[in-house]
Amino acid sequence: MLKRVCVIPARGGSKRLPRKNVIEFFGKPMIAYSIEAAIASERFARVVVSSDDVETLDIARRFGADPIERKSTLASDTARVSEVLLDFLDQEEADGRTYDIVSCLFAAAPLRRTEDVTAVIDLIKPGECHFSIAVTEYDLPPHQALKLEADGALRPMWPELVDLRDEYVGKLVVDNGSTYAATVDAFQKQKNFYGSPLRGHAMPRERSVDLNSAVDLEIAKVHYRQLNG
Repeated sequence: MLKRVCVIPARGGSKRLPRKNVIEFFGKPMIAYSIEAAIASERFARVVVSSDDVETLDIARRFGADPIERKSTLASDTARVSEVLLDFLDQEEADGRTYDIVSCLFAAAPLRRTEDVTAVIDLIKPGECHFSIAVTEYDLPPHQALKLEADGALRPMWPELVDLRDEYVGKLVVDNGSTYAATVDAFQKQKNFYGSPLRGHAMPRERSVDLNSAVDLEIAKVHYRQLNG
């Protein structure tokens, strides 16, 4: 039986949407939706919340996750989530706890469902698939991206692709910023979730809102009402 751990990283600071991880969202703190989805999936030996924020850690405890106080060196807005996870795995190993699979759920993705968590986790098959992420479709053709230069000029990001019709490019998807998983060994070597072999679980755009701004919050509220009648 594979032993899995879920880590929900949740810093106290957020510049564009202050306190986004604990802001109330339809009667519950934002982070509660990720905690509940992880626990309800019944895939994890342990669900932990890593934070430098006392309120966030209290909420984690209240909703059934294990609160882990994050080191101050990993609490800045320049610290990478992968560094947080690697540090957590190292500390767990030092304490005699090891895992086969590590998953990361971002707190500001309240529209993700339990079945999305389950689907991402179940894609991991040691020896066949070492990495999996939740993905969604682009709103607009990504191969037509234009790069804004310092002088205000625009140029095609991929000149060789910009004139191609969609059917010649093929179907493109993007990481939706919600749910990730990997075998621990592969993650420790790769140090991110973009290793190989990599598979994706497709989520519809209405469940893929990644909250980074006040506008994102209002969009998420609209989709929540639509999805929950």
